[in-house]
Amino acid sequence: MENKAMQLSQSVAVERREEPGRGVAGAIWIDNPPVNALSQHVREGLAAAVPAVADDSEMQAAVLVCHGRTFIAGADIREFGKPRLPPDTNEVRRMIEKSPKPFVAAIHGTALGGGLEMAMACHFRVADRNARLGLPEVKLGILPGGGGTQRLPRLVGVPRALEMITSGEHITATEALDLGLIDAVVDSEEEGGLDAGAIRFALRAVAEGRGLPRVRDIESHRDVLRENRTIFSDFRRRIARRTRGFNAPEVCIQCIEAAVELPFDEGLAREAELSRTLHADPQSRAQRYYFFAERAARKIPDIPADTPVRDIRRVGVLGAGTMGGGISMAFANAGFPVSLIEQSREALDRGLATVRSNYERSAARGRFTADEVEERMALLCGGTDQEALAECDLVVEAVFEDMELKKRVFG
Repeated sequence: MENKAMQLSQSVAVERREEPGRGVAGAIWIDNPPVNALSQHVREGLAAAVPAVADDSEMQAAVLVCHGRTFIAGADIREFGKPRLPPDTNEVRRMIEKSPKPFVAAIHGTALGGGLEMAMACHFRVADRNARLGLPEVKLGILPGGGGTQRLPRLVGVPRALEMITSGEHITATEALDLGLIDAVVDSEEEGGLDAGAIRFALRAVAEGRGLPRVRDIESHRDVLRENRTIFSDFRRRIARRTRGFNAPEVCIQCIEAAVELPFDEGLAREAELSRTLHADPQSRAQRYYFFAERAARKIPDIPADTPVRDIRRVGVLGAGTMGGGISMAFANAGFPVSLIEQSREALDRGLATVRSNYERSAARGRFTADEVEERMALLCGGTDQEALAECDLVVEAVFEDMELKKRVFG
């Protein structure tokens, strides 16, 4: 049978896919470059896809899959701070969850924020082995407000959900499989593509009678309080240094507490209430401003996107004072080897000692482990001979603020 596709919105189409001897499934394709964000027309298409699959008597299941380099990477940041046009993302998730036919999320690239929340609303999840998954909203001063704080604890357990949500960390597909966040890792090359592998998984799940498992119905996560009554207070103490001064991590913990203590729909309502509180928080507005400003700083209007770039393997910093030390730390944090040059050994030793002291102070506050401090210090190579800069691909001048000195440096 010839595969046929039907356009549901400007960015979503459903394609009938037959697997000989197995049956027919619907591949719901999202094509919203560059990162397949959950824009209004994506939500509109997904809302139309559920009845389209349900009403097709031959389709036995549906696979949610994306064109381009990534699965749904999250909400459309262009809609932040603006009135949301229907359909509501949570309503789309409810529609998928209530579908009479199983939905399988086929994840490649990254499934972050709203993207992972959409995947968790599906009945099954499979991922390419190179995929990464996470809920990074806390880094914007907000929380995963699309059911993330309610569904993730049900899938991976409360302890791991606390870590993932309050840190915003990403995990690999292998970790996700071990935790129960996904049901299978698909070898895209062997299967003839992620979509093909996901469709085979979906039809196999139907043939095996695996039904329509809904994350919202999982109750085993509640056992955590019987096993450890102090799990939330213990976790708060453990991350106190790392999260001091930030409001979002604490509110995320409150949402996960609600996931344990309340029925699913009441937990969702609590999540929505606390999400509105954070969105109105001046701290969250500042963190979101920082996020957008950082992205804007990477775009220089008069430099074309296809401008060739230099491969930077080693960085040189001339001057080990306050500024030079800070610049060296920034490069080391990013994984670059650094040649730090000073006029005298005494000044160099003083600068390196200050860098180590700064790292150790950060480690004491929980930002780094002792091993990470040593890894960063190992990237710093000090010297007093400027000839060492010849091996560097980029050199930053950070000498004392004296114009005559700077002229000599560049002379």
